[in-house]
Amino acid sequence: MELHVAERVVVTGIGVVSPNGIGIQNFSDALKNGTSGVKPITGFDTSRLKTRFAAAAGDFDPRQHMDDRDLRRVSRTVPLAVAAARQAMTMAGFDCPIADCSVARRIGMVLGTGGGGLEFVESQYRIFFNQGKFSPFAVPGGTHGNLSSELSIALGLRGLSHVITNGCASSTDAIGYACMHVRAGALPMMLVGGADAPITEGIMAGFESMKILASARDPVSRSSRPFHADRDGFVLGEGAWMLLIENAAHAKARGAQAMAEICGWGSTCDAYHRVQPAPDCTESARAIAMAIEQAGITPDDIEYVNLHGTGTPLNDTLETQAMKLAFGARAAHIPMSSLKSMIGHPQGACGAAGVVATILSLRAGFLHPTINLDRPDPRCDLDYIPEVSRPTNAQWALCNCIAFGSKNSALVLRVASA
Repeated sequence: MELHVAERVVVTGIGVVSPNGIGIQNFSDALKNGTSGVKPITGFDTSRLKTRFAAAAGDFDPRQHMDDRDLRRVSRTVPLAVAAARQAMTMAGFDCPIADCSVARRIGMVLGTGGGGLEFVESQYRIFFNQGKFSPFAVPGGTHGNLSSELSIALGLRGLSHVITNGCASSTDAIGYACMHVRAGALPMMLVGGADAPITEGIMAGFESMKILASARDPVSRSSRPFHADRDGFVLGEGAWMLLIENAAHAKARGAQAMAEICGWGSTCDAYHRVQPAPDCTESARAIAMAIEQAGITPDDIEYVNLHGTGTPLNDTLETQAMKLAFGARAAHIPMSSLKSMIGHPQGACGAAGVVATILSLRAGFLHPTINLDRPDPRCDLDYIPEVSRPTNAQWALCNCIAFGSKNSALVLRVASA
């Protein structure tokens, strides 16, 4: 079921605010070098927490992207997303904000986020319970749906403005959802991606109570260790990864460079558990099969997989099983890696992070590694590209996500070399 030319969707702009690099060149260099963004937390008092490290975008200055008055009224998620979105729009050849109304109406906005404005909500409730005050922006600033509106306002976009919040699969599904609109001819262009800022005392305490945060290693940059024999949880991360996608014919007509094509999307639900994937992995494998079928290729065509790879014992083991179910014996021969080994787990933004990492690395001719993998779990026996990046000329890639609520999502990309 190969897509017709009119249905093809390409990526013409990318923006990155990551714990291990801001901007596409810095991020790409960090991927190739296996640079970790996991560090001790310095943004707030961690004395009441067991976990005192995370993958924060420490070099990011929100005041470079929004004024102080607006920053007091929104979650940190907003300036992270605005910064990455402006990078993507600029790369695609657009001014920010867009002044031409006829152009602005042709670009939609879809943001994937898991925690959305919870960081802002936590801060507002702290003020309320300590001081008895509440900001009039507490509700709109903490409402997930307003996040895309903040981006539309900042960039002057007048097309649809939607938020997909679907756990860790949020931004993967946001990309698939945005592609549906472009393929249907609803809009020729969409700004889409993921952003999350969950590194707060309250959110971390909640994850600690679930016993799914990683133990500290020495140095803490070694704490995020997907597929390792003694992994025991994920490292919380933050960031924003945005893409400008558009109809391939539209991109060609305006002379825009297509860096990659988003060829297929599959999304399923195990209908099994609030936080655990189903042990049979059938729906995870089916999401992969759906994405491959929509792309008009076969499993044998996939040359690389960007894994969800959180570092929790259950997720990594079951994702490995899902790959074997989806690809059969060939799974052992497909190189795969986990970006979370370097950037931690930025929750709903992780899918877009994986897509961006895959595009940038394949265009630059390498596969990024899974770092901190000197002793793999025997149950996790695939090729996870341990420790060191690897040269490649691969074009076809799969990006996989698994989320709370038994959700699974996968995207197939065809990446053009630079």
